[in-house]
Amino acid sequence: MGLNPDDFAGKPVIGIANSWSDLNNCNASLRELAEAVKRGVLLEGGLPLEFPTISLGEEFMKPSAMLYRNLMAMDVEETLRANPIDGVVLLCNCDKTTPAQLMAAASADLPAIQLNGGPRAISHFHGEPIGSGTDLWRYSDERRAGRLSDADWRDLEACYGCGVGACNTMGTASTMTSLSESLGMMLPGTASIPATDARRMQAATATGRRIVQMVHEDLRPSKILTPAAFDNAIRALLALGGSTNAVVHLVAMAGRRNIRLPLSRFDELARTTPFLVNLMPSGQHLMDRFHAAGGLSAVLAEIRDLLNLDSLTVTGQTLGENIIRARSFDRDVIRAREQPLAENGALAVLTGNLAPRGAVIKVSAASPKLMQQRGRAVVFHDYEDLLARINDPALPVDANSVLVLQNAGPKGVPGFPEWGSIPIPTKLLQAGVTDVVRISDSRMSGTAFGTVVLHVAPESADGGLIGLVHDGDVIELDVESRRLQLLVDDAELAQRRAAWQPRPIKHLRGYPRLYIDHVLQADEGCDFDFLRPSSDVELEFVQPVVGRS
Repeated sequence: MGLNPDDFAGKPVIGIANSWSDLNNCNASLRELAEAVKRGVLLEGGLPLEFPTISLGEEFMKPSAMLYRNLMAMDVEETLRANPIDGVVLLCNCDKTTPAQLMAAASADLPAIQLNGGPRAISHFHGEPIGSGTDLWRYSDERRAGRLSDADWRDLEACYGCGVGACNTMGTASTMTSLSESLGMMLPGTASIPATDARRMQAATATGRRIVQMVHEDLRPSKILTPAAFDNAIRALLALGGSTNAVVHLVAMAGRRNIRLPLSRFDELARTTPFLVNLMPSGQHLMDRFHAAGGLSAVLAEIRDLLNLDSLTVTGQTLGENIIRARSFDRDVIRAREQPLAENGALAVLTGNLAPRGAVIKVSAASPKLMQQRGRAVVFHDYEDLLARINDPALPVDANSVLVLQNAGPKGVPGFPEWGSIPIPTKLLQAGVTDVVRISDSRMSGTAFGTVVLHVAPESADGGLIGLVHDGDVIELDVESRRLQLLVDDAELAQRRAAWQPRPIKHLRGYPRLYIDHVLQADEGCDFDFLRPSSDVELEFVQPVVGRS
């Protein structure tokens, strides 16, 4: 490698896990950031060694980048275990890269710090700022309804993503990097720096410096990722009005430290956490305004009385010490605690016979008039059935219908794709209907909006009741009572269950088959059963048997 051993004798070896890829535009800036991280490592007296990892991009990976989150976590963890690395900088940005790296770091338990690439620049269409994902879904509906021309659609495409970086809304990418910061795994104030802002390079150098110090301090994820830290992250998620995907990821990350994080905990904290952040898809603004308003630190400062301020962070200081000077500089973006967008309930967890192990709804992005709804089911048996019939003028659907998508969960596809934001049927769009109740065992993009019930557990493919719903069945949604109920008598359900047969497994080999055989359900974080420790004894870092040269 051309390195003089005398120059680095006794100095910590710092791995830089780089998820850059030409297939992932969100992470396209990470090569430049890696160089700035190396500079910081060298300035602090360490030896930086960059290594590539799988890169999970949302646009191209089918059926879902979520299928490969666990594979990326394994990739990063095993690289850390197999090589002479003393500490690691985790370079992330797109949705699944952030939780995958944190799952790996939690398991390997080497000193670790995370750095993201930042949200992309804001582009404009017909004079209006464009929010990644959120405006795509909105304008897509306009096109399907015949209110947006092909020429306008091409103009939208040309300006939709003007530059590298993650979605500039509070979608899954910005939610997860914000939660990484709230967990204490990123330097404070860095999650929301725009991708092309020079301060992001400065943050990279500071991150490189800090990881060397963390190695000397033996500051590991096991000291940071505590039950109290996960409560802080849940509070942050709720105050942000962040992505529903974060629920699955936080449960998986906590599981890697043998911390049980039931869905009931999310709902319990939701009832006392104000919703404060006015960002798409739950509000109006975009990530540039959020960062200028003070970013995550300002949000945490507003709810400091609800947080575990003694939680340790990668700075070596507590969360409380990190945010002591933080405040909001724009009250239209980050509201005051006394004037929230909503007193509580950005997310809600539903139970009932249709979701005995829970389901999630993003209340902050839903229609208030649909929070209590009883309607007849229009059932799509899988995604192919949905695509074939959703625009059919003869589809038996009206504004009171409940759209149900089956066989779209972790095992059923496999991979738990973002198919839960079922499109509004064209006949309803043309009639002026913009939202209906939608239920599935799938996920939705963090940039999406609407009255969408997700993550129904157990899923159809695992014998869940959602797989037994028939057209015309009455379903009751009552968010205030946290109830999701299929109003069919027990005798009829027993007959349906007796006749139910699991679908044949199409994947007979390879990683998809491994996924089907070992993935846990949504309420357990969709990690692999063999990667989740069952006791604290299993958390111990196991060194290789063969010594290193």
